[in-house]
Amino acid sequence: MILRGRKVVGGTAEGEALVSRDPVSFYGGVDPDTGVITEPGHVLCGKCVMGKVFVFPTGKGSTVGSYVIYRMKKQGTAPAAIVNVETEAILATGCVISSIPLVDKLDGDPLKTLKTGMMLRVDGDHGIVEVI
Repeated sequence: MILRGRKVVGGTAEGEALVSRDPVSFYGGVDPDTGVITEPGHVLCGKCVMGKVFVFPTGKGSTVGSYVIYRMKKQGTAPAAIVNVETEAILATGCVISSIPLVDKLDGDPLKTLKTGMMLRVDGDHGIVEVI
């Protein structure tokens, strides 16, 4: 299965999907030292994003979230790639400065089509998400 969308940040990555119906704040909602989601009440609270293709609707929260993503990349706790329904500026900036492939506005709803545990290949250069 191949989904086509919009390139936000180029690059390629492969990894296991981690899918959330909840938006994510990287500032205060994810522990940058471990990559574990810590936001109370979040559907993925306690799950780790490290090395995953993290699929979620959109980001939320403080502009500091961009720098948290950068810190995670430097520490090796960041997602391998991110797929959004629609990306917002804070998340896009974090992925740009961290060189994390980011794709959104797919031709199929990723929250309905992609499931946690699927192996995905993200081609940010062409806006493609492929189940492998």
